[in-house]
Amino acid sequence: MQSPYSSSFLTMKPYPLLPFFFLLLSLSSLSFSSSSSSSSSFPINIWPKPTNISWPIPHSSPLCPSFTIHCSQTSHPHLSRAISRYTDLLLADHHQPLLPPSLPSSPHPISSLSISISNPSAPLHHAVDESYTLSIPLSGPAFLFASTPWGAIRGLESFSQLTWSADSQILVAAGIYISDRPLFPHRGLLLDTARNFFTVEDIMRTVRAMSYNKMNVLHWHITDSQSFPILLPSVPDLAIKGSYGPEMRYSPEDVRRIVDYAMSYGVRVMPEIDVPGHSGSWAEAYPEIVTCANQFWRPPNKPALAAEPATGQLNPLNPKTYRIVNNVFRDSANLFPEPFFHAGADEVNSPCWESDPSIAAFISAGGTLNQLLQTFITKTHPFLTSHLNRTAVYWEDIILGPAVKISPSAIPKETTILQTWNNGPNNTKILTSMGYRVIVSSWDFYYLDCGHGGWVGNDSEYDSLTPGGNGGSWCAPFKTWQRVYDYDITEGLTEEERRMVIGGEVAMWSEQVDGVVADGRIWPRTAAMAEALWSGNRGEDGQKRYGDATDRLNEWRHRMVGRGIAAEPIQPLWCARNPGMCNLVQ
Repeated sequence: MQSPYSSSFLTMKPYPLLPFFFLLLSLSSLSFSSSSSSSSSFPINIWPKPTNISWPIPHSSPLCPSFTIHCSQTSHPHLSRAISRYTDLLLADHHQPLLPPSLPSSPHPISSLSISISNPSAPLHHAVDESYTLSIPLSGPAFLFASTPWGAIRGLESFSQLTWSADSQILVAAGIYISDRPLFPHRGLLLDTARNFFTVEDIMRTVRAMSYNKMNVLHWHITDSQSFPILLPSVPDLAIKGSYGPEMRYSPEDVRRIVDYAMSYGVRVMPEIDVPGHSGSWAEAYPEIVTCANQFWRPPNKPALAAEPATGQLNPLNPKTYRIVNNVFRDSANLFPEPFFHAGADEVNSPCWESDPSIAAFISAGGTLNQLLQTFITKTHPFLTSHLNRTAVYWEDIILGPAVKISPSAIPKETTILQTWNNGPNNTKILTSMGYRVIVSSWDFYYLDCGHGGWVGNDSEYDSLTPGGNGGSWCAPFKTWQRVYDYDITEGLTEEERRMVIGGEVAMWSEQVDGVVADGRIWPRTAAMAEALWSGNRGEDGQKRYGDATDRLNEWRHRMVGRGIAAEPIQPLWCARNPGMCNLVQ
């Protein structure tokens, strides 16, 4: 995969260079210098850091009170909404930086932003072109060029972050040119709404924050053993009986609203229906297709029936299982236009299946649990990929599971993507070397729930007063933003294997999270991954740039809070106002 640091605006796609010519004219009397993804900060910064910035002598210009955004593709529904949204934001946002820039200011205002798009019909699918170029002269109009509407939305976000309020006026960085594109096409956040419920507004607020950080995939983990909150037309009882209640369900209208809203922010919504494990909630409507449902998860003197409460897995031997699963998949695909469909397949529990009489008889006759899982995948994968025309996404367990797994030969690589979560770079290498496309979500770097302490009750571990330990969290310690930022998701891979990594996702599992606390648990740590996957975590010198990132992330968190995202602080405010003074090494 080509590094963004080796590219420049001269090697970008051939966008029209007229605005850049204007920019050069406006800077012709200045001594030219440039920065391309360097480790140094500018007086005002963009998060995630663009791949290429040229701002030879930083200036500011006032934003005209009648500032407008023009685009010839006004008929594009999602782009037109984005333009309206950013126009309102730019004229109403009174962001005051923690360290206000002191820049020479042009007396002439920036009057407008003109957008030109070469491929306005490009759909919001995986690997769509999100590149853009942005030029803001010292006066007059600014220009934004993009191949697609989705690249234009990324450029609009960059423009918005170059503005700030000072002396009762809105200023914007001037004399600046940016050419930008993401390093990885898949930059996602997994949001689990099955353990604890998130309202539609909670989800939409999360989508907004994702777009602010140029992330493009909401991995919606909708169902699990605890609840089945999505109301599906052909199997309504799954939600009516399996959700937490009428006020904790997503109607088809809710889902369509979320999907459409996300598209206007350039965010795809990938649904996950986790099967055949993690399916205890299905038993409320269809107990006959679920094994070990509603049992205590750790029976005395016996193996655990689940990785956590609650229990229940689909029975691959019951023909009715496939009728129900196909209905769920079909209805879900009708609600989610996204070509990727996540079908789970993680943490299949052997004792849960073995406790079922029909499966016990199957094993006694010489069958294996691996054969059971393969039967399930063989019957459901073609329905997803051929009948519903989706790319199937599974957790790595499907072929790397510690207890139950299937042969890699049973999973077509052309229609399948695997998502890693164990063993850091090791499992990523195993899967890419097999030829699978991979999404990286290693728990020891990207699980945001880790280190928050245990949540199961009646835990005798707390009887001890011995200091230390993991606080009951299986994946402790807490993943700091630096831990997230510093992870290189292609570490140790060959060039061929690197090309198989399509990106990564942080995961917000919700055992101890709901919409009340989600913002602080997700942000700004997720912003750290957003930059690492957009422009990398290293400067031109090849060194990690987390020192520079600390100051920039302090400021970016401040701006996010001003936009209604309750991101947690990463340092005392004193540190942000005294850059470098809180470093471990001077």
